[in-house]
Amino acid sequence: MNFKSLPQLLDHFKDEKTCIEYYEDIRWGGNVICPHCDSDNPYKTTRGYKCSNSDCYKKFTVKVGTIFENSKIPFRIWFASIYLATSHKKGISSVQLAIDLGITQKTAWFVLHRIREMLKEKAPKMLGENNMVEIDEAYIGGKEKNKHEGRRRSQVFPHLRNDGTPYKPKTMVVGIIERKGHVVLRKVERAVKYEVDPIIDIHVKQGSKVNTDESTMYRDLGLFYNHATVVHSARQYVTGNVHTNTIENFWSVLKRGLYGVYHQVSDKHFERYLDEYAARFNTRNLSSQERFERFLVESESYLPYKKLTKKS
Repeated sequence: MNFKSLPQLLDHFKDEKTCIEYYEDIRWGGNVICPHCDSDNPYKTTRGYKCSNSDCYKKFTVKVGTIFENSKIPFRIWFASIYLATSHKKGISSVQLAIDLGITQKTAWFVLHRIREMLKEKAPKMLGENNMVEIDEAYIGGKEKNKHEGRRRSQVFPHLRNDGTPYKPKTMVVGIIERKGHVVLRKVERAVKYEVDPIIDIHVKQGSKVNTDESTMYRDLGLFYNHATVVHSARQYVTGNVHTNTIENFWSVLKRGLYGVYHQVSDKHFERYLDEYAARFNTRNLSSQERFERFLVESESYLPYKKLTKKS
């Protein structure tokens, strides 16, 4: 199989049987494993498999324990959704996906969130071993001047909006990026040192070369890293090889995607969208097929609809 476009993918996955055989090979590689007890000796049934372990003896299919579990959506639609969601640089909305694939917007919304669950980082990435690391923060949210008068922050009571409801400040995201490497994104509550330092400690190797702006959050990085800064407030953006342009470029893609494609993202699901953008960026050098297969290998993540829609 070799596909470089959505029509080629759909031409290959013409029926459910082809899709199931392909995914079984991706997930098990010819050695079927029971997802309930990890037994490696199940036997085939008319609708899937049944575990031969007397303590388990449960029926299952290749969907159990993955993002496809308890879904009546054909694999062909799932595969097309994964391809579109991971190939569009700025993402694809549930409304557009529903139009493209002939499904309801509600179904498309659920499919996309399960795909984001699949794209979630499975283990912390350690950056800075080979290249320069840049760290910066971004603030996601609408500008005050563009809001309706009632939604703007009150000048008298800063914790309220003009309409009397609680004021919600912009959402802060810390980004750590390795030049020619990966990016790590984390949502934080406030732009303070004790919120940001633990994230840097987990993801940046001590002794690495680190570039930031002049924010006081990064003032002690020199104790553990080879730290250099650019002073944006003084219109200093590049000094030799010291700059934060790589992470700034990534922020432009993230913001254009969130504002232009999704328009509004709730706090509950915000981190899922960060996982989506980070995963696409970190696989930017792979071909469409390589990226598609890479994510399918990591699809053993189950997200029930009730959990997804449960109020915070």
